[in-house]
Amino acid sequence: MGKYFGTDGFRGEANVDLTVEHAYKVGRFLGWYYGQKKPEERCQIVIGKDTRRSSYMFEYSLVAGLTASGADVFLLHVTTTPSVSYVVRTEGFNCGIMISASHNPYYDNGIKVINERGEKLEESVIEEIEKYLDGVIPEIPLAQKDRIGRTVDFAAGRNRYIGYLISIATRSFKNKKVALDCANGSASAIAKNVFDALGAETHVMNNSPNGLNINTDCGSTHIEHLQKFVLQEGCDVGFAYDGDADRCIAVDENGNVVDGDSILYICGKYMKEQGTLYKNTVVTTIMSNFGLYKAFDREGISYEKTAVGDKYVYENMANTGNCLGGEQSGHIIFSKHATTGDGILTSLKVMEVMLEKKESLAKLASEVEIYPQVLKNVRVKDKKAAQDDAVVQAEVAKVAESLGGEGRILLRQSGTEPVVRVMVEAPDLDTCGNYVDQVIEVMKAQGHCL
Repeated sequence: MGKYFGTDGFRGEANVDLTVEHAYKVGRFLGWYYGQKKPEERCQIVIGKDTRRSSYMFEYSLVAGLTASGADVFLLHVTTTPSVSYVVRTEGFNCGIMISASHNPYYDNGIKVINERGEKLEESVIEEIEKYLDGVIPEIPLAQKDRIGRTVDFAAGRNRYIGYLISIATRSFKNKKVALDCANGSASAIAKNVFDALGAETHVMNNSPNGLNINTDCGSTHIEHLQKFVLQEGCDVGFAYDGDADRCIAVDENGNVVDGDSILYICGKYMKEQGTLYKNTVVTTIMSNFGLYKAFDREGISYEKTAVGDKYVYENMANTGNCLGGEQSGHIIFSKHATTGDGILTSLKVMEVMLEKKESLAKLASEVEIYPQVLKNVRVKDKKAAQDDAVVQAEVAKVAESLGGEGRILLRQSGTEPVVRVMVEAPDLDTCGNYVDQVIEVMKAQGHCL
């Protein structure tokens, strides 16, 4: 990770960590970078945004920088991150930009850059952007005369994405009552249209964004509200999205949460049965639940584990050809259809399994026993020293041996804070908590904790 860009773009509090000057300079660089790659062609870049109040400010700043460097900018307006990815790769744009801070509160925002293949931008280009932001790269030329860029309303691109989603469904959703929590975010512009078009009886909540209520006590990070709503409305299933709709968490007809791990199992098993799961393998992250792996083992499904972040999941999929991967948090990637996590697409694929197998979501999810998990964040003086300490590692090994095949322990450094995360999964919460505390006590005794 760089100074500005993390695993999911340049993110921070608007006008504090991420300013209009930053956005302008990112636009200046991208317009110049892609413009000089093929100087005989007009550079074309597409921009989408979520519903945060500051998204308009950053959109205009990016547009100013891009057009000043000679790029033509196509505006999707309020849309989802996966829709930007889709439009870039199907419409021949040089790159795409999504203005969003995903599941963060409204006062944060971010800039995600997507390459011409619809994938997250290469680290080598991100490094060059950061050098320009820091003044290491000299000032780049301004476009002049007829080389100055322009903006184009491109709401049609978002509509084509909606049509694409509708085309993916294998059956009508008629007679299915579906609840959607749009998190007062990007899904508000798309999700209901898709489900209505497919014939569902759609019940929507948190679908009235005002710039300040995105992710506020709603969406995939506050799933308890959708749980109540599904029961209240008597729905067959519910889906909750985050601010930019690249993740999805489901709720079954009984109000129980079906997270990303369970969705990976449900879809992975179905795809194996259909003969469409490449090498019978699903890509997970190291944070996926132990119960998921036991269920995969039972079904003869192989799995790979990556670092935390859908970026790393997709990198694995691109390198291996694996076609299904994702995270517990609800970032699920179906590589046949998308190059990023797509919350609305994920909900359509869950509906497909329910309809094709004629089974309820509760029945499908019941085959995975999600193990209790305790995770504690330990603030330390030096996270690498704390994690690599031989005495600490010996204690971790001791816990792992005690758990045997009935659980696991994970010690992981935070990518953004002076924190080491200690996580244990086991058949019961007391066992989890006791083992986590046991390791933390050793870290304290070794003098690592603040």
